[in-house]
Amino acid sequence: MTLEILTSDLLSPVHHGFFTRRGGASSGIFKGLNCGLGSSDQREAVLLNRARAAEAMGVAVENLIGVHQVHSADVVTVHGASDARPHADALVTNQPGLALAILTADCQPVLFCDPDAQVIGAAHAGWRGALDGVLEATVEAMVALGATRENIRAVIGPTISQSAYEVGPEFFDSFMSQDPNHAQYFIQGENDRMLFDLPALGLAKLRAAGIGQAAWSNHCTYSDAERFYSFRRTTHAKEADYGRLISCIRL
Repeated sequence: MTLEILTSDLLSPVHHGFFTRRGGASSGIFKGLNCGLGSSDQREAVLLNRARAAEAMGVAVENLIGVHQVHSADVVTVHGASDARPHADALVTNQPGLALAILTADCQPVLFCDPDAQVIGAAHAGWRGALDGVLEATVEAMVALGATRENIRAVIGPTISQSAYEVGPEFFDSFMSQDPNHAQYFIQGENDRMLFDLPALGLAKLRAAGIGQAAWSNHCTYSDAERFYSFRRTTHAKEADYGRLISCIRL
């Protein structure tokens, strides 16, 4: 099956893609393009999937650069290919021929570019990373490489939508204790449950960082099992593990 790659005009002409699970070599609960080496999927299948993603991005697989994601606000500036996978949740570069890659399964994959300055970025922004400032930190790292804040564009790819993101009172309280204005990202659910709008938080953070343009692709990972992996959907189905989607950008 052919790979399915979602793109955004906002990031054009920079080569990028939010890959769905279609077209991969994995089977069973991982069926499709599982690119997560941290999953319990067959390693050979994951490596083949990653090679297919690299080929689609027009780079050698060793130039598909990722990090060991830990839900932090840490950003790595990439100067060249390396076997090292530092603990971080975002990458930036101004080097051509390197594809920055982020893995997600409900969290926000965010791709950035300043096409004039030829600087790109990629961030993994779950609720923790977004709250702690990973998106703002990515913008700062891009500016340090020569990007202009008002020329930076960012797109949030497939992520869990508010209708599927039920949380408890402790989650809500943790947001409210940081800033009462965070109430705007929640609506009432059943009983004491709330529904949290992760992409709305992401967009607000991006716009507050002063970048030129920001958008969400409007794809929900939870509600479309044929196209996307979802940690939360897997948990609800009591499955043993879940695949990881890959999102990439390169100069």
